[in-house]
Amino acid sequence: MVTRGQEGGSAGPTILRVLLGAHLRRLREARGISREDAGWKIRSSESKISRMELGRVSFKERDIADLLTLYGCHDEEERSRLVALAKEANTPGWWHRYGDVTPNWFQAYVGLESAANLIRTYEVQFVPGLLQTREYARAVIMLGHGRAADQEIAHRVELRMSRQQILTRPEPVQLWVVIDETALRRPVGGVEVMRGQIEALIATAKLPNVRLQVIPFDVGGHAAAGGSYSILRFPDPELPDVVYIEQLTSAVYLDKREDVDQYTTAMEVLCVKAEPPERTFDVLDGILSDLHTHS
Repeated sequence: MVTRGQEGGSAGPTILRVLLGAHLRRLREARGISREDAGWKIRSSESKISRMELGRVSFKERDIADLLTLYGCHDEEERSRLVALAKEANTPGWWHRYGDVTPNWFQAYVGLESAANLIRTYEVQFVPGLLQTREYARAVIMLGHGRAADQEIAHRVELRMSRQQILTRPEPVQLWVVIDETALRRPVGGVEVMRGQIEALIATAKLPNVRLQVIPFDVGGHAAAGGSYSILRFPDPELPDVVYIEQLTSAVYLDKREDVDQYTTAMEVLCVKAEPPERTFDVLDGILSDLHTHS
């Protein structure tokens, strides 16, 4: 059964593709049909079937109809529902208008982020994008795109600000962030920008759906020493948790149970080693006081 997730009321296209792809995979496996044979049926390849089943490509109605016939799905009501779902899954998400500044591998993440109901993030170097102020976001973006035109920089900043709407929508995402103290002490954009960023964190951490913890310098090494990552969970029980690891020019998406379990365990250790949530405001106030001293 393919169901709808929640994205302020309806599932986003990324999630619909993932759900439909998973449903097609189950139908194929139940009939004992190989990806190669399925690919031949739709005049394509095994790799195309793999990408469809992972929800990483759009769906052609003809392909869906042909695959359903091959998989023995002849119930007209179910066929119509799945074809309609494919149409909806092909509808561009709100982030499509930022396609000029977002590569495909990141557009996929924005779609998952928009559909998630719980996001757990560990960040080493910067304040997470969902918590950045406009000025801080601009400073971070300039680090990697300093030669870009002003219009492109502004578009990238606007995308980051738009993503933050998931924190205050009618059914907001639950966000649990663990930040290394190093990220909060690094004056990205200068002391004034950093002061505004810390003040914004203090305000955002008061939201009932946001939990913020800081790992102090004196903790030393820990289980997630490999770097920053996020774990996304979705309201639809058919969808597995996804671990997202961003790299310089690409990203890694992990959804195998053993991988997700390992990253989840590391996140639990980080939460234990970090200052408890009730201490967050004291930590942030201390950093803010230091910034005033150095201004």
